[in-house]
Amino acid sequence: MYDVNVKMIRARLACLPELSQALSASTVSWKGGLIEGLAQERALHLAAEIATDVGHALIDGFIMRDASSYEDIIDIIAGEGVITDQVAVPLRRLVLLRKTLVQEYDQWPRAELHPLTADLPRVLMGFSDQVEEYLRKELI
Repeated sequence: MYDVNVKMIRARLACLPELSQALSASTVSWKGGLIEGLAQERALHLAAEIATDVGHALIDGFIMRDASSYEDIIDIIAGEGVITDQVAVPLRRLVLLRKTLVQEYDQWPRAELHPLTADLPRVLMGFSDQVEEYLRKELI
């Protein structure tokens, strides 16, 4: 039987509505100010962390192949049918930002609205729905 940390997965997914709301608000009211830039930066960082944390928990719990990178986490859960390509493609782009957001933050263009910011609310909610559906299907 599988040992899936459903409690942790659902706790992370529960953060996504609020995060999606913040990203949507950033897109609508963007003026390129410092506070907006920092808020966008943090929201993108949290979105990447949630996607990889949840993906890693699914990989471990359902004994999928080991991931070699953050992008590979997304590839694995897409390949296993957890998420669709419509969700996987922008999530891959998101996790590629992680290194800059976490390690090279001095190079992040805070005054610019990142192209993913507008699409992520829809993508993140799709990710949440698809993960929940996968859990329901696999843990019957």
